[in-house]
Order: sequence, then C-alpha cells, then structure tokens
Amino acid sequence: MSAHPPAAAAHGASTAITTQAIQPGLSAEQLLAKLAHFNPERDPRDRWGLTVIVPASRLREVVRHLRDDAELRFGMLLDVVGIDYLAFPDHRGARYAVTYPLKSVAYRHRVTLKVWVEEEDAKVPSLHDLFKSADWAERETWDQYGIVFIGHPNLKRLLNHHEFVGHPLRKDYPCQKRQKLSTNDPMVDQLEAQLKRRGYTVVERGEAHNGVPISAVGSVPLGDRTTATVKTSGGAGAVGAGAPATTGAAGAAPAGTVAGAKS
Repeated sequence: MSAHPPAAAAHGASTAITTQAIQPGLSAEQLLAKLAHFNPERDPRDRWGLTVIVPASRLREVVRHLRDDAELRFGMLLDVVGIDYLAFPDHRGARYAVTYPLKSVAYRHRVTLKVWVEEEDAKVPSLHDLFKSADWAERETWDQYGIVFIGHPNLKRLLNHHEFVGHPLRKDYPCQKRQKLSTNDPMVDQLEAQLKRRGYTVVERGEAHNGVPISAVGSVPLGDRTTATVKTSGGAGAVGAGAPATTGAAGAAPAGTVAGAKS
C-alpha cells in the first residue's frame, strides 16, 4: 500500500521525550490496602506475587482505579491469560479463570487480577478500550478457551483458522485432533476496519475473492488475488495478497477502492 505520512511526520517534527527514574513501589499489603473499598481477596495459589480475585462485574472499575490512581499508576497490561482448572487437583470452584497481569512503569510494583468464570456462562467484560493491548490478547483467549469478552469490537479467531471448531486449550479438547483449513479467509472486513481507523473512506466495494481450496492456490493468477486499492493524493497502491501496486486501465481501480483523507 502506498500512502503519504501525516504532515507532522513528513516535515520531520519531533517531540521532546522526558524520562524519570522508576520510583520505589508499594508492598503487597499496601496494594491491598489501596484496594480495600473493592473488598479484595488475595489468591492463596499465588505464592510468589500478588494476585487479587475480583468479580467480573467490578473488573473494569478495579482496572480503571489501578491505572488512574496517582499512587498506583498501573499503566501496562502485560497479558490476558485464560486458565482451565478442569484437571487441577482438589479444585471445586469455577472451571475457568482469566488473569490480568498489570505493571506500573512509574513505580516498582506489580499486581495480577483474577476473575473466576463459570463454564455455563463463560463471559467477562472487555478491556480493549482501557488498554489497547487487550484487543488481540482477548481475541487469543477467546480463540483458545472460548471465553467471551463482552463489548469486544472484533472477537474473531487469532491463532486458529476461521474454519476451526472448538477451543484447543480446553482440557477436554482431544490433544491429537487436527483440523485442516480448506479455504483461506480473505479478511476484507478487517482490512476495511483498519483503513477506516486510519482515516480512509471506502468509496467502492468490488466483489471479494473468497479464496480457493488450499491445494489449488498455485493455480490462481496473481492479479486475481487483489482485494482492494488504496488511493491517496500521491498515487495508488494495491492492497492484497502479493498484488502489484497498480490501478486498472484508464484509472479504474480493481475490487474495493478507498480514498485517503487529506492531512
């Protein structure tokens, strides 16, 4: 894809960056005290760090407090981790859990939040709007465990292919089971969503190529794999699986065409 950078970047504009030394952090007991009004429950399974169990209904409230409180400043969500306790020794609670390891880049402290998830209602609120890193991490956890993140804008598979059935990290998924992909996902919907977020406007949609059987990929002419053309003030570039950067004859754009917003 060919496109001009924003005006600030094009003219070499720079922003001064100031850094500060990381400050001493709070102890586990002090962190629990800062969360006292949420009635925190410390997870005894965590013998090396601090894991706090919170109900799903208060997850977003707790995360926002940890991020925004001046004495906490947990500004980094490291991961979103699914856990299946199906075969865990002597476990009698909810089958699943989702953990959220958080780190402060201002203070030397960390905390992990843990939400229990019932098998019959495997849902938790999405944090994608509080931390950008949650977007793909939640997609991965849903893909592998089947835990739904309510409010996520695009909860599609991330590691397994779009024809995959089931969730392979569940303890009851057959470990030797294999699922072959028959037809590639063109992912045009995700391409359009990314372009819109970057300020482009879709002005025309062509016929999407829905893929061909994997065994026949080599027989598809390269030109037929083009899915969209991005038009900017400086020229045009094709967006697709190895498609050449070109427009159609007499300025006609193949497949779906989008126009770049002026900076």
